[in-house]
Amino acid sequence: MTPPELEASDLAELSIFPLPQVTLFPGAVLPLHVFEPRYRDLVREALANRRIFAVARLQPGFESDYEGRPPIFDVCGVGFIESCTERGDGRFDVGLRGLARVRIASELPPLRAFRQVRAALLKDAVPLPALVAAWQSKLAALWVRLAPHLPEPVRDLKALTRGADDAAAYSDRLAAALVADPEASQELLQELDPAERLRLLTSRVQELVDALSPGSVARDNALN
Repeated sequence: MTPPELEASDLAELSIFPLPQVTLFPGAVLPLHVFEPRYRDLVREALANRRIFAVARLQPGFESDYEGRPPIFDVCGVGFIESCTERGDGRFDVGLRGLARVRIASELPPLRAFRQVRAALLKDAVPLPALVAAWQSKLAALWVRLAPHLPEPVRDLKALTRGADDAAAYSDRLAAALVADPEASQELLQELDPAERLRLLTSRVQELVDALSPGSVARDNALN
């Protein structure tokens, strides 16, 4: 199923699925198991229209008002329902394909069980080609050392980034596959310069490689 181009009407009344530790990057596929009644309603309405909704990350401290409208980060990912299976009990298994970054401008009145916002599309900056090439080269060199310690599906950097034809898509593909920490993922989502995203990813890969080095293990043993 071909993802649609976002239209102004999509962002004027954008349904959001707030989650505490999940980030949706453009181009990535996010699997969602939808069981709460209000978000089942969201999925049904999306399926009946353009199959679009956003995943917004809840800010820390949301637990006390989870059933209400706790604060969310204003930069979030908009996605398209690429696949969907409804279970017999009304739950959904959804594959949400990331389309774009947006910034939430305001929250709309609570006319539905789920939350809706007005949002603006965020566009990436145009990075310096030399800077992009330098960070990609550094990442590739580090990946050779990191790959044996990664799960099989993400060991091959070329396969992982196949089809990511520019720095924006390349950095988002790596961020979605490699970064599990919610704070780091949100930082990468909010960064609109693809070269800076590559720098942040390189720094993270460098930390992982350093942690795997024999010297690091020896230091850890000495401290324990």
